[in-house]
Amino acid sequence: MIRARTVTAISSVRPAALAIAAALVAGCATDGDGAGAEAGVTAFEGATVLTGDGSVIPSAVLLVQDGQFAGVGASGEVEVPDGAERVDLSGKTVMPAIVNAHIHLSSERDERIAQLQHMAYYGAGAVVSLGTETGGVGIEMRGEVIPDAARAKTADRGITMPEPGRSEAPYWVETEEEARAAVRELAERQADIVKIWVDDRGGQYDRLSPELYGAIIDEAHRHGLMVTAHVFYLEDAKGLLRAGVDVFAHGVRDLDADDELMELWAERPEVVLVPNLPGPGVALDLSWLSGTVPPDQLAEMQAASVDNPAAQESFGIQARNLARFAEAGVKISFGTDGNAAWAPHQEMEDMVRSGMTPGDVIVAATKTSAELMSWDDLGEIAAGKSADFIVLDANPLDDIANTRQIDAVYLRGTMVDREGISARMLGAGTE
Repeated sequence: MIRARTVTAISSVRPAALAIAAALVAGCATDGDGAGAEAGVTAFEGATVLTGDGSVIPSAVLLVQDGQFAGVGASGEVEVPDGAERVDLSGKTVMPAIVNAHIHLSSERDERIAQLQHMAYYGAGAVVSLGTETGGVGIEMRGEVIPDAARAKTADRGITMPEPGRSEAPYWVETEEEARAAVRELAERQADIVKIWVDDRGGQYDRLSPELYGAIIDEAHRHGLMVTAHVFYLEDAKGLLRAGVDVFAHGVRDLDADDELMELWAERPEVVLVPNLPGPGVALDLSWLSGTVPPDQLAEMQAASVDNPAAQESFGIQARNLARFAEAGVKISFGTDGNAAWAPHQEMEDMVRSGMTPGDVIVAATKTSAELMSWDDLGEIAAGKSADFIVLDANPLDDIANTRQIDAVYLRGTMVDREGISARMLGAGTE
């Protein structure tokens, strides 16, 4: 539920805000006339701000210092320090940077950096790579601050039954001891989450049995790790809920959710759903991708975007399920699978297409996903949080597709070089 709210930081009750306010005062220089002059503070003024928790601040003031929000509130309620740089955002809408809780990043360092920068171009501040990495690159790079790039967490290698010919990146397990050993190794490597696949890939492979995924979940919890499950079948979703799974990396895809599933979920309200909807199977205008997709590639993508009744049927199952889950109060997060940098905007539109409100979708794609992955400084525009935000030319509460109308992206208080990223992406397409 979106609600208008006036938020005052600097003098807010948040301890973090008070601490930052003290830092602002301590950092003030004084000129010869005794007037305070604040160095290193930028005031973004006049935008409508979607805070990420469902609240809206009309005509807001955002103070940014040292990569964090130092003050957030309505115009007239947050004092702009003397000497602060001022940025007029009148007519714009600001929302938190997107937190994508399900993607798959490259295991090659340079390509991974390019992907994270491409994702930042489209407004992602943080992403979670789920289980298809090799060589430990995700763990090695996890703490790095990469210019113009989203930050990333990783499941490292996921766990599944053997899938010869498909992917050898995950651990292949066939016994309970193999399953537990894989989890122990992930825990030792300090993976951020455990990813499992419970899917027969259309009958091609055996899928993890309740005994195996039960052992994985039990062992993960022993080591303080959450488990997120790729799932397809309704019956497996029920079994995973009974076994203690923490997150679903997809919704149920074979059948409409039944009462038994909803009852099981109601018993475990802490379990999070990352819907990962499929394409809706309708022709779409993709011209908004011209900033990073080379013309020839974009023309091919546009030609392939046609009405597809079979895809519409598949989308319909998952859309109805998402609507039912949302109505029941299931905690809904956000993810897109794959590694298409622009996919978050399509996913948000599809979540609205399924019946969620634009405001609830934005909360899912920001605050809820940040909380899921324990990114305490992300997901909200609030004092003490990292200044990761998107400046939009139109309000997505009016039309969720307005998230695509990006004027600027800021990560850690610094504007992302979207022009440079665009030039590199388009240039790479001509090589």
